[in-house]
Amino acid sequence: MKGKRAMIKGYLGVDVGSVSTNVVVVGEDGSVLARQYLRTNGRPIETVQRGVSLVGEEVEKEVTIVGSGTTGSARYLSSMIIGADIVKNEITAHAVAALAVNPEVQTIIEIGGQDSKIIILRDGVVIDFAMNTVCAAGTGSFLDQQAARLRIPIEEFGDFALKAKNPVRIAGRCAVFAESDMIHKQQLGYNTEDIIAGLCEALVRNYLNNVGKGKEILPPVLFQGGVAANRGLVKAFEKYLGMEVIVPENYDVMGAVGAALLAKEAVARKRKTAFKGFRIGDVSFRTTSFECKGCSNLCEVVQFYEGEELVARWGDRCGRWEVQAS
Repeated sequence: MKGKRAMIKGYLGVDVGSVSTNVVVVGEDGSVLARQYLRTNGRPIETVQRGVSLVGEEVEKEVTIVGSGTTGSARYLSSMIIGADIVKNEITAHAVAALAVNPEVQTIIEIGGQDSKIIILRDGVVIDFAMNTVCAAGTGSFLDQQAARLRIPIEEFGDFALKAKNPVRIAGRCAVFAESDMIHKQQLGYNTEDIIAGLCEALVRNYLNNVGKGKEILPPVLFQGGVAANRGLVKAFEKYLGMEVIVPENYDVMGAVGAALLAKEAVARKRKTAFKGFRIGDVSFRTTSFECKGCSNLCEVVQFYEGEELVARWGDRCGRWEVQAS
């Protein structure tokens, strides 16, 4: 009778943003063993539960999770859902993941659905970064909207751009102006391929003039985030930067990969993981909120429950209501 095959160690990473929720499991060598890229759809709790359950279905018979980490805009919320060992910001997570792919990386371009950022590294250390402020013209949602207007699946947007022979110059400083300019160019009779290539170039100019303004962009350059799937955008970045732009294999889940790798570092200093397991889909989580009237600040206090137990409370400035997850 053959002996039972030994389980391998794995690390779970969760990256929750406004548009997508990404969950990955990486092995001891940093390779991605399972991954899920899901739309958040304004329901981060349910989406995290679903993502963790789905990767669990892929690996739980072969992998034991010995560490977990979270990042993204809902990193604290998701950390309480999964029982994370470490919580880190997106800058750190993306940098760690990029360095694992290319230890020589000096610039990271990251564009998601609602935000974009640039990370500058030298000798493996983050020395500067910037994020977009108010305009959506340099983000994926802008391209999503224009793809819908042109009635072209966003997955095919980049391929259309690559067919362009004379990209149209479109105003890219503002999403509203860019859209009206695009419509004007359509009415003048420009073909769809040239308009799409023009939109890609407009997004790149917006990014470089805002997020990348004043930054020393040196190669190797890694392009991360869901928008990196757009090959027309990669070509536009290479045109304006005058250098190769590398798209990693797991470009769309690099934040989650970074969170998993950071979890590996964290548990090396601990005896046991706090990870609650792949079956968190069976647990009831909910949030409620109330307005504190204790002073003129009128803070909105958020309460997080696991089942009927109050696990954490946050949002007040003075700490009166604060309850930290244990």
